[in-house]
Amino acid sequence: MKVTIKGQVTIPQNLREKHGITPNTEVEFREENGKIILEKIISGTKTRPFKRFRGIAPAKMSTDEIMALTRK
Repeated sequence: MKVTIKGQVTIPQNLREKHGITPNTEVEFREENGKIILEKIISGTKTRPFKRFRGIAPAKMSTDEIMALTRK
């Protein structure tokens, strides 16, 4: 198996099927004892630090207005 110029690899079909890795499955890479480990994230086991803030900001500004503020 080769890594593409974009750093991508294909997970073999038999492993995807065995471990239930389907489109939109979240995975994580980590290093352990000099090896790279690919781990499937089981829904709810990985805390997403900003997930709790999603959708709570008032939508009184357009994206362009918000971007303008960040560029000042």
